[in-house]
Amino acid sequence: MECIANIQEGIESQFILLSNEEKLSVISHGAAVRLSDFNKRLFLAQSKIRFFEEKYRKQLSELEESGLPDDADYEMHEDYIMWHHWTKEAAKSQKQIDSLQAIVVYGVYR
Repeated sequence: MECIANIQEGIESQFILLSNEEKLSVISHGAAVRLSDFNKRLFLAQSKIRFFEEKYRKQLSELEESGLPDDADYEMHEDYIMWHHWTKEAAKSQKQIDSLQAIVVYGVYR
């Protein structure tokens, strides 16, 4: 954690030295790049979720309601864990996308 704190402090101290115009440019470009990353992550997560929905012919919420079958094998247990993982990743990515879109709506500055 100390290393991250040092990196953050170093970046912030250098960022402060930039002109307001350059700060705006760095933020707008960074937000656009990160938005692209999170859109890719969301697409991947949604693809994985669809895979499990098609494989088990139900949504995770339905499986949660009925529970795993008594005869569920190892693969189904693993899929269940991964299904949860990708569902959480999709929600997390969507939350980040929503936050970044509030910035990129202004466009990329220069």
